Amino acid sequence: MSKDLRPVYTAPSEAAAKERWGEFAASWGQQYPAIVKLWENAWSDFVPFLDYDGEIRRVICSTNAIESINARYRRAIRARGHFPTEQAALKCLYLVTRSLDPTGRGRARWAMRWKPALNAFAITFEGRITPTGN
Repeated sequence: MSKDLRPVYTAPSEAAAKERWGEFAASWGQQYPAIVKLWENAWSDFVPFLDYDGEIRRVICSTNAIESINARYRRAIRARGHFPTEQAALKCLYLVTRSLDPTGRGRARWAMRWKPALNAFAITFEGRITPTGN
């Protein structure tokens, strides 16, 4: 389903999104009428999203770092079952967090992934985003 919905929110214009939406609704409307109704009721709230640059849209759609780390925490806790002390639980969470970036080079990768989006934000919201000098 998400594969069929992607052309809607990656469309270059509202008209193209509306056309892709028609295709999605035709494919999935019978099986999931509540989803179709939800999108149609919220269409006016969705349309301003299409005005943003593609890089900004990509960030908005894929910013799931918090959900990702929470999922890893849940997986680690579930695998261990229970902890004898609060300190043991915190140590487990600390080790899971450290394992996300074992080499410490994550900041450089983060900067490279976000560079196009930050440039698009700086153009779109001129004067509101200032460099930090780091």
